[in-house]
Amino acid sequence: MGKDCVKGSAKKIEGSSKKILGKLSNDPELEAEGKIKKAEGAIQKAFGKVKDALRTD
Repeated sequence: MGKDCVKGSAKKIEGSSKKILGKLSNDPELEAEGKIKKAEGAIQKAFGKVKDALRTD
């Protein structure tokens, strides 16, 4: 697992946390920020998987 996969997973976790915290605190901005961060993490993780698949060792 490359560093993009790890960073992507971390962003997804951070995004999920912010999304939940935004819902609990009734803060739509924080909830939206969490959704965006989670999506960024998913994209970065997918990019990392493609990069790992194309890597020739």
